[in-house]
Amino acid sequence: MISLDSTLFLQFINFVVLMFILNKILYRPLMKVMAQRREQIEGDKTRAQSLESAIDAKMKRYQQQLADAKAEAVIERNLLRKTAQQQESALTAEAQQKAASRIKAIRTHVEQEASDARRILHQGVDELAGQIATKVLGRKLV
Repeated sequence: MISLDSTLFLQFINFVVLMFILNKILYRPLMKVMAQRREQIEGDKTRAQSLESAIDAKMKRYQQQLADAKAEAVIERNLLRKTAQQQESALTAEAQQKAASRIKAIRTHVEQEASDARRILHQGVDELAGQIATKVLGRKLV
């Protein structure tokens, strides 16, 4: 059984003194360190959130710049394609025109040669006909 004598009072005083000393030496510094750590953790969380939002903003800006660059590249590619098609059309038209003039020159030359050949043949037709008739008839025609 527990007896209520003077030792109980001394133990109570001892307990209070021990609590006071532990409070001064251990609990307050421990609480102070824990509060500092809590503040540091909160500050780190805040900095991490601000860094994350800054990174998000930079990523959005980067993606926007990338999209703008792609759009600009598409516009430039279409412009280059259109220019190339125009040049191709011009070169094709020029080649067709040269081919047409060359064909016309060749036709003119062929017609001239055919005309010359006909003229030469017409000139020699009478003589050739006389030679053929002489050979067929076996005598000379007058």
